[in-house]
Order: sequence, then structure tokens, then C-alpha cells
Amino acid sequence: MNITTIRRKIFSVIMPAESGDRASKVFDISIVVLIAVNVVIVVAETFDVQMGPLFHGIEIFSVVIFSIEYALRLWTADLLYPNLNGVLARLRYMVTFMALVDLAAILPFYVPFLLPHNLIVLRSLRALRLLRLFKFTRYTNVTGTIGAVFKKKASQIVSSMSVIIILMIITSVLMYNVEHAAQPDKFSNAFDSLWWTVATITTVGYGDIYPITIPGQIFSGIIAFLSIGLIAIPTSIISSGFIEQVNQAKEEKEAKEREEREKEQEAKTFCPYCGKKIV
Repeated sequence: MNITTIRRKIFSVIMPAESGDRASKVFDISIVVLIAVNVVIVVAETFDVQMGPLFHGIEIFSVVIFSIEYALRLWTADLLYPNLNGVLARLRYMVTFMALVDLAAILPFYVPFLLPHNLIVLRSLRALRLLRLFKFTRYTNVTGTIGAVFKKKASQIVSSMSVIIILMIITSVLMYNVEHAAQPDKFSNAFDSLWWTVATITTVGYGDIYPITIPGQIFSGIIAFLSIGLIAIPTSIISSGFIEQVNQAKEEKEAKEREEREKEQEAKTFCPYCGKKIV
């Protein structure tokens, strides 16, 4: 077996499994289980659990497996992008979302060996291990669906968000002018007002900063009512996009199944030996 055959075999295994591909299916399930175990460990470490050596051992094993997986995906990247040469294909793969996720899954383990030890930095890096959860998206069509929706509805989403941003800026400046004299410590500048605007428009309402003057309260009520409709616009655009994407995927699947049935039916009308049409 030559190196090209080995690379193609490895590529078929590490890619998401197709129907009937047992080796690839076993690989996918193994990676998914390992990701789940890592997420459980990250959560368990927030409790007073005396299993440090076991967790550390699993962490080392996981990093080794994920590192090998990342290296193999880089090695076979030219098979994923056959129109690019080896170097360009690998560079192209390295900047994809899933490649960055794969890198983030192993980077927190290696960084402490390269940089001076700092407790805060180390804790932050350990928390980054939760990014391994994004590796799940390789084995589902969630990421592709989300990307397709945002790409298709990009202009509409940008337009609606632009209106919201403009309203936030105008509201922040107006509220500063209305409330600054009464609450110079709360509305000290437009950025403080912007924080109030974000909390109001998103209907979060933390309550740490709010108007106390009559004009400010009236203006706040008006903004609250307007924000209900404004926030609903991008939400409805994205929702309709998801519905359209699901329906499109369903139609494509039905069309593919119909085409396969037609081919099977056509094959039955011809003799498999002589190729002549069966009357």
C-alpha cells in the first residue's frame, strides 16, 4: 500500500462518516465521546472533586488524540481542496472555522510550556478547553445551516441592525442630556448612557442605572416600546431564514431520492447483460 492510498484512506476515515462507512463511523463516535468526557471534566473541576490525577491523565490522552487528529487533517488538506496545491490547501484549511476549533482544543495544553507561568493566565487557558465543545459541530449540519442563513439574509440583517445601532446612539446622547444634571455619577458621559440604552432595548433591565427625572422616565418608556418592535425585526429575519433553509434542504433531499428512484426504475427497463431495452 503506497503513501497516496494511505492518505486517501485516512482522509475517508477522519471526514464525517457517510452511510455504510464503518471505520469513519467508529472514529466519529470515539471523538464525540472524548469531547463529551472532556466537557464533563471541565465542569467537574469547578466542584471539590478529588480526582486530579485521573483528570490530568485524561487531559493528556485527549490532547494527544486531538493533536494527532489535527495533524492528520492538515496532512490530508489537499484532498479536501483538490484545486489547490499542498501548501495552499493546508493554509486554506488552517483558517477555516473547524480548523481553528481543532487548534483551540489543544492550544491551552501547550501554551504554558511556551510562556511564563501565571496563575490567572493558566486558569483562563483551562477554561478555554470548553471550546472543544465546538468540535461537535463537525458531526452535525448546525454550523452549515447557521452560516447559510446568515449569508442569505446578510443584507436584511445588516439593515435592521444598522437601524438599531443608530437608535442606540441617538438615545444615548439624548438620555445623557436629560439625566446628567440629576445623576452626574450615573450618566457621566454618553458611554454610560449607552449601557442604559443596551439594557433597555434588549429588555434586560439590570437596574444599576435608570432615569429619575420625569422627562427621562417618559423618554425611557417611549424607547422601551420602540425597542420591542425593533429587536423583533432581526429575530424574525433569522427565523424566516431558518425555515427557508430547512424547507430547501428537505426539497433537495426529496429531489435526490426521486432522482435515485428514477435511475433504479430506468435500470430495470434494460437488460444488465446485453444492455437492450426490455419490452
